[in-house]
Amino acid sequence: MSETTVRPLAPQDSAAWRRLWAGYLRFYRASVADDVTDATWARLLDPDSNMACLVAERDGAVIGICNYLFHDSTWTVQPFCYLNDLYVDPAARGSGAARALILACEEAAREAGAARLYWTTQEYNGAARSLYDTIVPRSSFIVYRKGL
Repeated sequence: MSETTVRPLAPQDSAAWRRLWAGYLRFYRASVADDVTDATWARLLDPDSNMACLVAERDGAVIGICNYLFHDSTWTVQPFCYLNDLYVDPAARGSGAARALILACEEAAREAGAARLYWTTQEYNGAARSLYDTIVPRSSFIVYRKGL
């Protein structure tokens, strides 16, 4: 089996990213309008956007995505990095791709001078949580969300 490599998203990754993005949305029982997907894709490729994406590749195929963004914080003068979306193709789970994406995102955050990398997941996502727990302890914060 070949090694997983991680690299920045490229324009030629559109079909793979969209396939994985659709899988991610299905997993979280969510949907977004096509124009939102199109706008997200464009922002991920825009060097002036605060959003970016890393992809995990194995045997020439994109098997995972990590969409992340930088934002200001009232807690520090450095930005925070929010790992917004992480998804690995079910056929590639257990390959180390998710860990490689998280560590590459951490490196991108360090290179950008971020003070913190953080992410969230659903309570029911036990497989991912078991990985995340090996990388960093869970915080005690509870998230409240209100649609506007």
